Amino acid sequence: MLPHVDAAYGLARWLVRDATAAEEVVQEAVVRALTYFASFRGVSARSWLLQIVRNVAYEAVKRDRRGRLVPIETSGDWEDLPSLELLSEDDDPETRLRRKRNRDRAQQLIGQLPDQLREVVVLRELEELSYKEISEVIKTPIGTVMSRLWRARRRLIEGSLGLPEPC
Repeated sequence: MLPHVDAAYGLARWLVRDATAAEEVVQEAVVRALTYFASFRGVSARSWLLQIVRNVAYEAVKRDRRGRLVPIETSGDWEDLPSLELLSEDDDPETRLRRKRNRDRAQQLIGQLPDQLREVVVLRELEELSYKEISEVIKTPIGTVMSRLWRARRRLIEGSLGLPEPC
């Protein structure tokens, strides 16, 4: 499970929208995974752990609504997510600023997506899971995963262009 803890934290962070709550979710998920590891019969330990993280995250959100009340823009610890680090030491200050603004805007747009769309974007684009793995994690047919991903990407493009959201 240890190699997949960063991916678990990244998913939990996006789902509960709070760093402390995400740590608690990952801790609970790892405990559950270790408890039931003997019964694990799947192919991908990563997908299995992310499925547990997803379930624990949604349970935590239902239990404690603080995950919905913390605005994503006020949280300053996004830099600790390695998959989101876009800056390079070779960039000049202007390029660094532009990339930081783009990253911040992308995070804002992803954070505004509904839960079902946000989770597929995070799993596909940030955690780089295949459609099949995402399907296993969220227990949804692959066609539904593809449809949600298409809708999420469309909303992100429309949001980045400043277009009004479709009805």
